[in-house]
Amino acid sequence: MSIVTKSIVNADAEARYLSPGELDRIKSFVTSGERRLRIAQTLTDNRERIVKQAGDQLFQKRPDVVSPGGNAYGQEMTATCLRDMDYYLRLITYGVVAGDVTPIEEIGVVGVREMYRSLGTPIEAVAEGVRAMKNVATSMMSSEDASEAGSYFDYLVGAMQ
Repeated sequence: MSIVTKSIVNADAEARYLSPGELDRIKSFVTSGERRLRIAQTLTDNRERIVKQAGDQLFQKRPDVVSPGGNAYGQEMTATCLRDMDYYLRLITYGVVAGDVTPIEEIGVVGVREMYRSLGTPIEAVAEGVRAMKNVATSMMSSEDASEAGSYFDYLVGAMQ
C-alpha cells in the first residue's frame, strides 16, 4: 500500500483531514516518483541480464545448488531457480514503484520460508540469489538510485531469514 493510500485510510478511519505531516510525506512520495520510476525501468529493462548474471554468481558461490542432488541440478531445475529469481526481481520493482515494501510483503514473503522448507530448498541460497541480483542491479545505477533500490533487496533478504 502506498503512502498515499495508507494516509487516506488512516485519516478516514479517524474521520479527519490529512495532517500536515501526512501531507509532507505524500509530497515527498510524489516528488520522488520520477526517481522510483527510473529505478523500476532500469530493473525491468535489464531483468534478463540481472537474473542471468546473479544466477551465475549464485551457482559459482553455491555449487551445491547445481550439483547432483541440489535444488537447481539439471537444466529444468536451473530454469526454475532463475524463474524464481525473476519473480523476486519483479516484486522488488512493485515495491520501488509503490515506495513501500507492502507489495513485497503481501505478494512474495508470506509463507516463503515454509514453502522452500517443504521443497527442501535452502532459504540461504535463495537469499544469496537476491543479494547477487542486488549487486548486479545496483551496479547499473547512480549511487542515489542504487541506495534506494538496495533497500528493497535488503528488505526481501531480511524477510526470508
